[in-house]
Amino acid sequence: MAGAAQAHLVDAHCHGVYPGDLGLGSFEARLPGAAAPGTTLFDSPTGFALRRWCPPLLGLEAHCPPARYLARRRELGAYEATRRLLRGAGIAAYVLDTGECAELTSPKDLAAAAGVPVRETVRLEPLAQQVADTSGSVGAFLANLAEAVHGAAVGAAGFSCCGDGPAGPAGPDGGGADAGPPGPAEVRQAAVAWLSARTVGARPDHPVLLRHIRWHAVATGLPLLMRYGAGGRGPSAAGQFLRATAGLGTEVVLLPGGPHEAAAADLAAELPHVYVGIGRDPAAVLGRTPFGKVLYASGAGGLPELAVTAAKGFLAELGRAVAVRVASGEWSAADGCHVASLVAAGNARRLFPFG
Repeated sequence: MAGAAQAHLVDAHCHGVYPGDLGLGSFEARLPGAAAPGTTLFDSPTGFALRRWCPPLLGLEAHCPPARYLARRRELGAYEATRRLLRGAGIAAYVLDTGECAELTSPKDLAAAAGVPVRETVRLEPLAQQVADTSGSVGAFLANLAEAVHGAAVGAAGFSCCGDGPAGPAGPDGGGADAGPPGPAEVRQAAVAWLSARTVGARPDHPVLLRHIRWHAVATGLPLLMRYGAGGRGPSAAGQFLRATAGLGTEVVLLPGGPHEAAAADLAAELPHVYVGIGRDPAAVLGRTPFGKVLYASGAGGLPELAVTAAKGFLAELGRAVAVRVASGEWSAADGCHVASLVAAGNARRLFPFG
């Protein structure tokens, strides 16, 4: 419907873009998926979407051949091409996860290229890795880690984290080990085990340490974006953590992969402080959770073209989902516009104020 099609998105979870010029091979290597031998990723849903939406932003006709598109990209230069693509994506603000790759653009650089506000979420795992690289003892690591998390909260929009493996064993109260923060002795034992085995630059992978870091983030009161279903972490383990954080003032945005979207939506429906971020078709999630709990979260990064294709695809699917309900009489036209506005930008602006 028109309201969704014209909406400007707020992307509640994305990554920076690669700032350099790219040849055909290096460009295609940054497209999602794996092509069969002798085929190309330009023959994929993302490749076709790219050829539909991106060439006009660079002054070419839609659906032009990939070689012509990339020649035009090189002619403009990486910065100008990125600027045109991001400013034509229909995204009014970004919440940028800076933990993916050091070679990608910073929040400041992304804001300059896109011409819109950008706020940062600090990834907990690389933050802990940096602390471990510069701490000389277990005690120093744990003290510096607490200081680093609380220091990073100043000026940040929130924190983000990955899944940390399966749920722990049941505790004496019948809840899982994820039901609350681990105790000091357990944390120290985990830190000793991890630090003694790690190499410089390694990120934490010990489940107790990851729980400990996540609870440090909860203590700041900032929103926490959490990958849902990553690393073997399933609904039971995540549910324990989410229920334990209810009422503490921290809002949690679940970022599920496709197979986990329904379970994430059910948790968002059940728990007042839980939201779900979706980068694809939101129709199923909108049928399972309050509309004030759904955010656009593309997860896009690397190529500015992926920000364009993700945004265009999401708005199209959101428009279709709303139009079906309006056409059936389930929603009024005004209701449809209201839902589209909430999902596209309103919920994200409430959770991550841009000033």
